[in-house]
Amino acid sequence: MNINIVFYICFLFSIFSFSQQKTKKGTVITEYGQTYSVTNPDFKTNTQQDLKVVFDIGRTFGDSTKVNPLINTAARYLNMHVDAGVPEKKLQVAMVIHGSAAFDILTDTEYVAKYNIDNPNTPLISALAKKGVQIILCGQTAAYYNISKKDILPEIQIALSAMTALVQLQNNNYRLINF
Repeated sequence: MNINIVFYICFLFSIFSFSQQKTKKGTVITEYGQTYSVTNPDFKTNTQQDLKVVFDIGRTFGDSTKVNPLINTAARYLNMHVDAGVPEKKLQVAMVIHGSAAFDILTDTEYVAKYNIDNPNTPLISALAKKGVQIILCGQTAAYYNISKKDILPEIQIALSAMTALVQLQNNNYRLINF
């Protein structure tokens, strides 16, 4: 047998022989943002520091029946940091939505018109907004896609542009996370 084939088979076996750690529910956004436990990390989390973050969310993932995982990341951020001992009051989160992700913040009525189902992101966005997460839609994206204020969920603010919102938030010491 070829040594490369043997190596490949051993590699595959090693991947599938280890069971993946189970996710756990968060305590801040309980229905979303599941995380993994990280025991005794080498890089310690400063639980006394203010953690201000803006997520740059500019795409969707093509499956209109599922929550946009980039929006879910905001819930993960809150859940994992509170679980690590950061007080919730020290966490400030914003999301700037643009590009195809704009369709993920449509009202259920508009989402049904586009995809024939209710928006799976609606409960998540509601939960995030209740925890103080700012959700901002790029006005340029809204104009490009002909999305009006009545077409989007009520928790959403519209900015002049994603660029404007990202710069202003960063000028206010929010740190950019872009996936």
